[in-house]
Amino acid sequence: MVATFLLPLLLSTLLPAAVPLPPRPPVRCGGSGGAGGDGAGCVLSNAYGAWSSDRADCPVSAVAYPASEADVVAVVADASAKNMPVKVVSGFAHTIPKLACPGNGSSGAASSLLISTARYDGVAVDAAARTVTADAGAPLRDVIDAAEASGLSLTAAPYWEGVSVGGLVSTGSHGSSWWGRGGAVHDHVVALRLVVPAGAADGWAKVVALRRGDALFNAAVVSLGLLGVISKVTLALEPRFKRSISYEYRDDSTFQDDFARHAANHEFADITWYPSQHKAVYRIDDRMPLNATGDGVNDFIGFQSTLIAVSSGIRALETALEASRNVKGKCKMAAAEIAAKRLVGNGLRGAGGRLFTGYPVVGFQGRMQTSGSCARSPPTDTLSACPWDPRYKGLFFYESTAMFSPAARFRDFVLDVKRLRDVDPDSMCGVDAYNGLLVRFVKASEAYLGQPEDTVVVDFNYYRASDGSSPRLSQDVWEEVEQLAFVKHGARPHWAKNRLAAFRGVRGKYPSWDKFGAAKRQLDPRGLFDSRWSDEVVGGEEQLPKADGCALEGRCVCSEDRHCSPSKGYYCRPGLVYSEARVCRYSVSQLV
Repeated sequence: MVATFLLPLLLSTLLPAAVPLPPRPPVRCGGSGGAGGDGAGCVLSNAYGAWSSDRADCPVSAVAYPASEADVVAVVADASAKNMPVKVVSGFAHTIPKLACPGNGSSGAASSLLISTARYDGVAVDAAARTVTADAGAPLRDVIDAAEASGLSLTAAPYWEGVSVGGLVSTGSHGSSWWGRGGAVHDHVVALRLVVPAGAADGWAKVVALRRGDALFNAAVVSLGLLGVISKVTLALEPRFKRSISYEYRDDSTFQDDFARHAANHEFADITWYPSQHKAVYRIDDRMPLNATGDGVNDFIGFQSTLIAVSSGIRALETALEASRNVKGKCKMAAAEIAAKRLVGNGLRGAGGRLFTGYPVVGFQGRMQTSGSCARSPPTDTLSACPWDPRYKGLFFYESTAMFSPAARFRDFVLDVKRLRDVDPDSMCGVDAYNGLLVRFVKASEAYLGQPEDTVVVDFNYYRASDGSSPRLSQDVWEEVEQLAFVKHGARPHWAKNRLAAFRGVRGKYPSWDKFGAAKRQLDPRGLFDSRWSDEVVGGEEQLPKADGCALEGRCVCSEDRHCSPSKGYYCRPGLVYSEARVCRYSVSQLV
């Protein structure tokens, strides 16, 4: 049943949809669902329709849409003069924590300002200097295309292209590489301009221009929107080049001993680990000269437009498996997921978008380094969309991202996860039915909130219930994996992902946190860019008192049964492998 249900999903990615529907705008006003200009009756939400901290939209009463740096200065000055809290959002809003919500996100939002950079999106390439300067709201795809058209390439990019330049730099977004300056985009920034609050003598706002090596530069590049408004970003480019990508499927028995060698041998390497299937998929990804044969495209299968009926149907199936506690059904979904991706080369295509016919696939850097075709669709049809589009009850999931350094910690984490798998292999199928555990590599950074050492990054997605009070199948296993990562092995959470529990103690995991704090006090001494929601993330402290059911959505780690769902048979218990973990585990005997 599961395999035959997934067949339409595979076909919907093999065959181009007629005209897919673009994502909805993150700011919607007046109940119409469209973007507004003055903020009257507006709400802010992210691309998934729910934040990690709660599921409520962020009400905002004042929204500004600057189209130039002068406009940005004017709106920040106005807010500064009125002592209004301020936050910034792009035209995409894929951040999972509620970082962009100003003020306290409730009725108090009437005295706060949201700045959208959706209309501030210029891009200019300096071919002689091998740089590109982008306005904060410029889409990553526009920056890449402009560079490629000038015979240049952007070396690093996140795998998902539906982000703005200001957003990706400020949250530490990355691809995968331990080579050169590494896989994090902010480590390729050579200059940026911030608009920050000021006093009356300076007109209430000012522009701070920074270049690499300046005292405040390392604070500004990964600043989480806490220092001011990133206005313009200048990125280093290289002469245009090509990439060659192949995927190699291996047994995972030596995965924990192979990953570092793989990253050292291939410039853009990654690994996808499917623990329930005992498989590890090694991405063999290297740069090639321009005269290499090939004009391929990386159109990752998970980021393609999907027929709405298919994505909503898969969600309905997964929800039914959850309700019936059918873990074997999840395992069939996981096996079908791997088989489908293997058949279509994970979305790699030949010249002209032709179907995958075999490895390697060679193409220009700008067409291979990132993907997200579902994010750039014209609004002329309603048959297909990004599979997680919240308007259509499609896929709905959590995303946890742990960053391990030194690399030896990741090896120990893998061994612990294998021990946990051996207790109940089927319990890991839920993650493998999405994308397994994606392993990438980020080089040490000088940014204060970047990675202080060469780092191994692990992303994994898993089912999120439609009702926040509903527990999940194998919930205890993935809570234990989270605590293995963030507590036992000291991993750092990705700033733009994760549930709130992952951020506990985060300040102590960044050696330069105090330097960042000093820069914040210098640039925003009144804390206009603070909010209740960003404080939850960067404060690194668990919210007290703990509410009933708080562990279900990752807002806390359980310490009492009431933090889980005892009425539905979920109780707070020690981990199976990591005894210090506290997780919500199903127990039918206690329920009876």
